[in-house]
Amino acid sequence: MSQAGAELFPLFLKLRGRAVLLVGGGPVATAKASALADAGARVTVVAPQVTDALALLAQGQGWTVHQRGFVEADVAGAWLAIAAATSDVNRAVAQAAEARQLFVVAVDDPASASAYGAGIVRKAGVTVAISTSGQAPALAGLLREGLEAVLPEDLDAWVGEAARQRAAWRSDGTPMAERRPRLLAALNRLYELRRPDRPPAAMASGGRVTLVGAGPGDPDLLTRRGAERLGDADIVFYDALSSETMRALAPEARWFYVGKRACRQSIAQDTLNRLLIKEAARGRRVVRLKAGDPFVFGRGGEEALALAQAGIPCEVVPGVSSAVAAAALAGIPVTHRGVASAFTVLSGHHEAVYRPVLAGVPRTGATIVVLMGLRQRAAIARYLLQLGWQAETPAAVVLGAATAAAARFVSTVGELASSAASDQTGDDDFSRPGVLVIGEAVALAGEIERAYAAAPRDESARAAEASREGDEEQRDRDRGAGRTEKGSR
Repeated sequence: MSQAGAELFPLFLKLRGRAVLLVGGGPVATAKASALADAGARVTVVAPQVTDALALLAQGQGWTVHQRGFVEADVAGAWLAIAAATSDVNRAVAQAAEARQLFVVAVDDPASASAYGAGIVRKAGVTVAISTSGQAPALAGLLREGLEAVLPEDLDAWVGEAARQRAAWRSDGTPMAERRPRLLAALNRLYELRRPDRPPAAMASGGRVTLVGAGPGDPDLLTRRGAERLGDADIVFYDALSSETMRALAPEARWFYVGKRACRQSIAQDTLNRLLIKEAARGRRVVRLKAGDPFVFGRGGEEALALAQAGIPCEVVPGVSSAVAAAALAGIPVTHRGVASAFTVLSGHHEAVYRPVLAGVPRTGATIVVLMGLRQRAAIARYLLQLGWQAETPAAVVLGAATAAAARFVSTVGELASSAASDQTGDDDFSRPGVLVIGEAVALAGEIERAYAAAPRDESARAAEASREGDEEQRDRDRGAGRTEKGSR
């Protein structure tokens, strides 16, 4: 939606041989001039100064260059005007063009524009343009990169088949409503005709996919092998819980967010599988960065199977699962001698999934760890009470365990059962990633803290603690300096 509230009318212009006015001579104008040259436009450049690149391009194209300020008469005879100068000059171009019913593209100046440039993707005769009504050109650029990545490499085959189908439709009078289904069927046949036993392109070109466990979000908890695979990556598909700070480990790779969070729209798993296969088949080193461990509620098994069926080399790099890491970071052991000799990990998405599992967990001697189940915490607690669990059984919610905003809330099963079930309560930020831990072992975290508080404090202990804190602060400073140095490069 544009500023005025009306939708833009998308249009592609044939500019070959037509007069276009370009006002401005800086780097932005130079970039626009290059696009105009590709379109075959006959350009007149008006600017007090022009870059060497623009002057060379104009000379090679046989364009006219006036090294002076803009005057109203410059718009005469033009089919299109592009203003890439200061706001005052852009406004003057817009006023002169409006009087002659001429459209103006005012670069990064929506107030003076009657038309907007676009992020352009060109491949195999297909042109895709993205506009944000002049409000967010950088976003248009990011969207362009995303579209470029998902368009098929063999798009020229699609165009050729579509052209053949169009000729057939005209010949046999195919109704408009039937054309799209027929085209889709024809495009699918392009892939059905490929021999399934043909060695995939990824084998020959070195393309591969690595499923890397990102752990609970702290880059320091990523395995060394995982960090090495990120450093080698050409493209990284990461999810909602993978820490953004891990980007520093793959500064040259292209990063694409493909996260899934409960009750929120996300990319379909089948679509993601196809993206992994396609990028590896192009010979790229692909990393699928997954929170925790790829094979613990991460659907990594589905991705590995899809890759195997396509003949794409796949490596799995295990990660630290939040099933144990979140509790450990909050000081809660999931097993403890004499208290809990087993622990059960389950998904808390739906009752149909977690109820049969909970029904088989012994009421003593075990710890329950629920991932992706904070919204269901009250329902889970009530069901445990129905199964005979004691209301006094300790329970804890651990939020953002590996982040600076980590929080731990300790209560009981009875208290959880009477709490609000939604993360919209406002009492605590339960919309953050979190883990629910239930069992007698939860109480040990408090015992450890009380033991520390009661322990005698001598000078040597205080000195050792101060030394440890100093070492940690120095490591934090070193990490920050490293990130700053990489960023400056």
